[in-house]
Amino acid sequence: MTSPTAAPAKSRLFPMRPHDPNEPGRTASSLELFFDLVFVVAVSIAAAELHDAFTEAHITDGLIAYSVVFFGIWWAWMNFTWFATSFATDDWLYRILTIVQMGGVLVLAAGIEPVFADRDFTVLVLSYVVMRVAMVAQWLRASRSAGPSRRATQIYAGGIATVQVLWLVQLLLTGPVSSVALFLLIAAEIAIPIVAERQGTTPWHPHHITERYGLFTLILLGESLLASANAIIEALHDDQALGPLISIAVLTLVVTAALWWMYFWPPHHRAISSFGSSLRYGYVHYFVFAAAGALSAGVEVEIDVLTHHSKLGEVTASFTVTVPIAIFVLGIWWIALRGTADRVVNAVIPLAVVLVLLDPILPIPFAITAVVMTLVVAVLVLRPPLPQQAIRRTLLEVVRES
Repeated sequence: MTSPTAAPAKSRLFPMRPHDPNEPGRTASSLELFFDLVFVVAVSIAAAELHDAFTEAHITDGLIAYSVVFFGIWWAWMNFTWFATSFATDDWLYRILTIVQMGGVLVLAAGIEPVFADRDFTVLVLSYVVMRVAMVAQWLRASRSAGPSRRATQIYAGGIATVQVLWLVQLLLTGPVSSVALFLLIAAEIAIPIVAERQGTTPWHPHHITERYGLFTLILLGESLLASANAIIEALHDDQALGPLISIAVLTLVVTAALWWMYFWPPHHRAISSFGSSLRYGYVHYFVFAAAGALSAGVEVEIDVLTHHSKLGEVTASFTVTVPIAIFVLGIWWIALRGTADRVVNAVIPLAVVLVLLDPILPIPFAITAVVMTLVVAVLVLRPPLPQQAIRRTLLEVVRES
């Protein structure tokens, strides 16, 4: 039985005070998990369109379109994630503004196909602006109770609002000027957190933020598992390519599991101990996430080649799989593994990246990638992450030697 004062509390607003960055037991909320699910739709459509572009041998155009589309997906997700780790409060207004952003993601997903087909960014930009305007409202609300972070929240709100106006102006441009403006506005979006955080750091929670990145990585790796399942489905309908298709399914599972193992091998919260390291961690994840999404497209391309539905040759098709794997591994090594691994691991992983990139021109494409990734996992099992004390000693030795 609820008390008389409990019911009104559900309908009133709460101040958006900064969270304690050292709060114990901080985990992702159900709203954050719900928010992530919407991005599954957008990522899946972007990967499907990239697959279609590869199949038609429109590699350069497909990669450019995918890079721009994925920036919109990644940047909307990342901005909300870093905001939520600092200022989230579970009241009705916060929920509604978050759901508005989710609606924007669904509209963005609908605008992906026109970007790939006709270079029409209208729906993509309009939906993106809707999501960003909702974030402006969140930052303005947070600024009222932000304390030492007030200046940063105001810069976030003002910077995001200004750039959204410019995005709408960009829709009026045509030709090369429109393309130049597009990339300038992407640069402006990326610059906003750098400027804002230098004026008053927001209180991000290392364990919470890295958990959020890990959960999104699982979503993206799940797309590759879906591609593996598609290979089995195709095999059941194509007796002539039964063996190769089953092999692709198995190899995809092995590689995806290895990527998962590598990603979650190091304690990620150690990788964002400073402003510079948090920027590196957040921004390099664009390449990690985009590579994970592109991997599923590459596996689908391999399936098309085996069933004679692709204009690509076998070697080129293999590169659509191995390049995303190499980018994913190199990115995670750079931002998370490198600082907690010993010399053996830090030598093995870059070597593995080179071997994966060379795989398509070797006699047994893709299978070698699976073997290499399995061997990397074996090394990680035998050589666990260095404890925090050992890392500090290593850093001190480096400083003394220099």
